[in-house]
Amino acid sequence: GGRRNARQPESMSMNKTRDSGLGGIPFAQRPVTGHGTAIAAALRSYKDFQQNSVAANKIDAQSTTPQACYVASKKEVELSEVLKKAANRAIGGGVAGAAAMAINVSTLMWIRTTVNFQYRYGMSTSEALRHLYKDGGGGITGLTRFYRGYFPALMQGPLARFGDTAANAGVMAYFDSYEETQELPVLVKTLGASAAASTMRIFLMPIDAWKTTKQVEGAAGLTKLVAKVRTNGPTVLWHGALGAASATFVGHYPWWSVYNALNEYLPQYDRKTDFANYLGRSALIGFCASVTSDSISNPIRVLKTYRQTSAEKISYAEAAKAVIAKEGFGGFWTRGLSTKIVANGLQGIMFSVGYKYFTELIFSDKK
Repeated sequence: GGRRNARQPESMSMNKTRDSGLGGIPFAQRPVTGHGTAIAAALRSYKDFQQNSVAANKIDAQSTTPQACYVASKKEVELSEVLKKAANRAIGGGVAGAAAMAINVSTLMWIRTTVNFQYRYGMSTSEALRHLYKDGGGGITGLTRFYRGYFPALMQGPLARFGDTAANAGVMAYFDSYEETQELPVLVKTLGASAAASTMRIFLMPIDAWKTTKQVEGAAGLTKLVAKVRTNGPTVLWHGALGAASATFVGHYPWWSVYNALNEYLPQYDRKTDFANYLGRSALIGFCASVTSDSISNPIRVLKTYRQTSAEKISYAEAAKAVIAKEGFGGFWTRGLSTKIVANGLQGIMFSVGYKYFTELIFSDKK
């Protein structure tokens, strides 16, 4: 019995050595032989697998962080969609405006020529009409005098209206796409469109100079313009650019403000089922918009035309002095205005009807 008790500590010590490892080495890491080899190898493999898995998870986690993998936010996606929608609306609206303006140029250029002639030389409407008819030689050729500059007008008019209507349609579509800007007053929304439209006119000034000089000076208009360019350089083609841009902004803003406001508040009519009211509504909106615009922008257009068509290089101040010296300040403000109101009233009616009609044709399949 004593021997058995004496050996027990030795046996326990041996077991402890086996459990804790041989020579201070952990069991899983000490070399083994025999049937323990497979178990130890399996333990090592499992431990290596765990370490590799942890490392792999760290790499995956890093690769999916926002810094390494960019994902567009919802707001950015919405902005791209809004810009696309606004661009599509602008192009469609621009095409509709250009088509409507092409019709206007062909039917109403005679009265536009009369207005520009009055801007340059004064006279009443009847005096200007008689002078232009006589200048053309009377008869059929006298009538063609009113269409001098028709081809540049056919380029400039639709292009200018494309810019106007594209700017208005695009800006309005952009603002209406956000809840924060949907409820903005129409007058505020139209400001951006007017600024864009006025910039567009500057790029069209050479064509406008060709057209206006032909309207004012007749057959000799192009010859006089070329002589002016040779004497003063090509920059004279942009004479009146500041006036054109200013007049466009001052005229465009009230025109589209009235148009957008009345278009929003007046009752709508279907052109297929109630064409008479549809036509009358569009005509009323166009006339009101034109009268408002012309009354505000007329003096600027007088200065622009006078400087643009002058045979010599003159400033806006010199143009203003020449007009005021001849007709006084009141004449400076109202020169050609009555004809302009009639011309733009008719043009506004035709354009509004045509623009509304072509817009519905273009966008009818997209609604």
